[in-house]
Amino acid sequence: MNVSAANVTVIEIPFTKVLLKNLIVVGLCVFINSINAGLIYTFSKHQIFNTNPRYILFVHLVINDMIQVTLSVALFVTSYLFYLPMTVCCFFILIAIFTTENTPLNLACMAVECYIAICIPLRHAQICTVKKTRLLISLIWATSLVSVLPDLFMTLATESQDYFKLRVFCVRELVFKNPRIIERRNITYIVYLVLVWCIIFFIYFRIMFTARTASKDAKKARNTIVLHGFQLLLCMATYVEHLVKDMVWQWFRDSYLDVLFACYLLFQILPRFISSIIYGVRDKTFRKHLKGYFLCKISPQ
Repeated sequence: MNVSAANVTVIEIPFTKVLLKNLIVVGLCVFINSINAGLIYTFSKHQIFNTNPRYILFVHLVINDMIQVTLSVALFVTSYLFYLPMTVCCFFILIAIFTTENTPLNLACMAVECYIAICIPLRHAQICTVKKTRLLISLIWATSLVSVLPDLFMTLATESQDYFKLRVFCVRELVFKNPRIIERRNITYIVYLVLVWCIIFFIYFRIMFTARTASKDAKKARNTIVLHGFQLLLCMATYVEHLVKDMVWQWFRDSYLDVLFACYLLFQILPRFISSIIYGVRDKTFRKHLKGYFLCKISPQ
């Protein structure tokens, strides 16, 4: 079963294909969350990390990714098993949207911190403090709340009580289906795209010019911004997901579900793995402590 532009279309799928897709998705979820759990544990046990604004923002991104990928996979698996009550579906969808919209904002904040560290290092300690970083994380969540909660309020105002007693195939297009909500969502996503990409491009070119004559750290920072940009590109592809679904339905109708599954892995799962790579593997300090965590886990007791 899956969702086309506006309707639910029931499609018979071989059991082996359903089982394989679910095994792939659940396996990736467990793998990514295991790495992320190691990152969070490493962060919490070493003061060098939990007093550094850069790593605080990173761990917030990791926690956000864990919530997002867990909810996403849970909804994926349940979609093959049963319909969810509308109220439960609304709750899960709202949390998934919050975490999805948090990601580009968090990446933009991390890029700004990187810019301050490289381009105005003398003011870095003054500007980037632990207290300000926590306030910034609160602002990220507040921004997502302001962006998403109007969808819920508009749905409460326009739908009857019986609507919330239904059991539904749990996707955003069926829960928040008011045309005004869709129009507002598209405008919000365009603003997000323009704003965040302007920040990323500005910071990349400023760091690139600094890296020409500056230290090795500046060049590493430039490469990190490139990875942020790639991750951002994949994450923000979810902002045009409804358009992708419509195009897939029009162009690949015979293999609709398979193409949609590939898009799901590319846009929903892969970006959450890249976060672990950027800091968990590339960052020397994190890599050293992370190795110790995993060696302890696999060594015989």
